[in-house]
Amino acid sequence: MIDPIDPKLAQQLQFIVEIDKLKNILRQNLITDASRRENSAEHSWHLAMMAIVLAEYAPPEVDLLRVIKMLLVHDLVEIDAGDTFCYDAQGNEDKNLRELQAADRLFGLLPPEQAPEIRGIWDEFEAQQTADAQFATVLDRLQPFLQNQQTQGGTWRIHNITPQQIKKRMAPIQAFAPGLWQVIETGLQSSIQAGYIIDPDSLSPELSSI
Repeated sequence: MIDPIDPKLAQQLQFIVEIDKLKNILRQNLITDASRRENSAEHSWHLAMMAIVLAEYAPPEVDLLRVIKMLLVHDLVEIDAGDTFCYDAQGNEDKNLRELQAADRLFGLLPPEQAPEIRGIWDEFEAQQTADAQFATVLDRLQPFLQNQQTQGGTWRIHNITPQQIKKRMAPIQAFAPGLWQVIETGLQSSIQAGYIIDPDSLSPELSSI
């Protein structure tokens, strides 16, 4: 409950208090020491830092500040919609609807003069049509890849994810930040060699049918 003060400020504070709930949303990925699952607020912070550190890999027209805003806003809808595992086909069937409903509620908490801007940033990320949204997506795909690599396969092993599925998921990196694609290629190869993931194409017909 926010104490009665200036109405606009009260709405802003209510939104700030509400988004604290993102810290309770657990993702599938483990943190890099494999001690526990990452929460969505930690994920958003990590992505914002990645945007700063990896800015040189962004196309020249990218607005880095807008990318950082996008990365901090993009998962707020998980407060209502929950985190949907990217390889969960069934869970992704109604993901867009759940997240749209969450966006309506959450961004609707903001003052009317501020809500359209922040909602617009979220909508832009979801559409992935601008250079800013595409670079934000690159970072959103790269971060869990690095976590899975550091945790000896992490969720890849738990869910029997194949290299082909991973490469498909990582495709925006090749398309929008090709300078970072070497991370995926070398990381996948080393993960296969280490046994973190199994490549069905490398198995004999007898084993691949198991």
